[in-house]
Amino acid sequence: MRYGYWLPVFGGWLRNVDDEGMEASWSYVKRLAQRSEELGYDITLIAELLLNDIKGIEAPSLDAWSTAAALAAVTDRLELMVAVRPSFHPPAILAKQAANIDRISNGRLALNVVSAWWKDEARRYGATFDEHDDRYARTGEWLDVVDGAWSRPKLDYAGKYYRAEELVLEPKPVATEARGFRPRPTIYAGGESEAAKTLIANQCEAYVMHGDPVDAIKPKIADMERRRGEAGKGRMQYGMAGYAIVRDSEAEAKKELERITALPPKPPKGFDNFDQWLSGTQLERELKIQEYSVSNRGLRPRLIGTPEAVSARVQEFEAAGLDLLLLQMSPQYEEMERFSAQVIRPEALAA
Repeated sequence: MRYGYWLPVFGGWLRNVDDEGMEASWSYVKRLAQRSEELGYDITLIAELLLNDIKGIEAPSLDAWSTAAALAAVTDRLELMVAVRPSFHPPAILAKQAANIDRISNGRLALNVVSAWWKDEARRYGATFDEHDDRYARTGEWLDVVDGAWSRPKLDYAGKYYRAEELVLEPKPVATEARGFRPRPTIYAGGESEAAKTLIANQCEAYVMHGDPVDAIKPKIADMERRRGEAGKGRMQYGMAGYAIVRDSEAEAKKELERITALPPKPPKGFDNFDQWLSGTQLERELKIQEYSVSNRGLRPRLIGTPEAVSARVQEFEAAGLDLLLLQMSPQYEEMERFSAQVIRPEALAA
């Protein structure tokens, strides 16, 4: 299992708790990223929203791509998975920016391609907003242009959404051994609609999922593997979001869970766009308001309990075919230290 984490660009993950002790600042995420390499974490996901979906739109949030460029220069090993929404970034320009960041990081950049769901954010920033299936048609063309710019000496492209004429992009991303000596950063993507799964199986290398129990994740992996086989492609990488609470006893873990999911009398600002988020996605099951208090269905995997219980649950996910956990914790710095010592590297703690 590879262990990753969501970079706290919104100042936390809990919609019910105003101050999580992890400010949305460069100094905090720099310190966290550098420490995470020492703790054994493999990858960080840098989410991209221009407004703060967790703490309310007036709260601070960090820009994903400038943060990624800065982290590329001050880290050595950490894979930087940066979210990108095609309707916010012209593909040829993004391909150029990504190639440059990849060079700065010596081949550690990855993309998490996300089809935008927040209509009000797009309105406020003057970005294009497509309806659901149109988003994936746009994303497919966007990936065509990005991949063509990275892989060809010169690109001409004419589609419904994008055009490129005699496009030249140099230098290209790093052609590492892990990439099969191709100048193409790993493309991660997620989605639960038919349009999303079809696109991901054909044009991406990794499938990332919201949190779910093992018995829900296993058939999703099997379904994507079937789709990959039909497309004549090899096995994908599979990742999942999860919120982790590790404590010395089950009672302590339960107490922390109750604290982070308790709803105050007045819904916090982070709940303002709850209805819009649900209407803008096609989730396979109804999302409960209590679950929404923690982002990305993070409570469903039940990575909550003693170190032994959480480690056993991780092993169950690994046996189901999962390769990567993308964790959220609060407060992140302190809890990532605990998770590393008790789950990722318990032998170091015993020594």
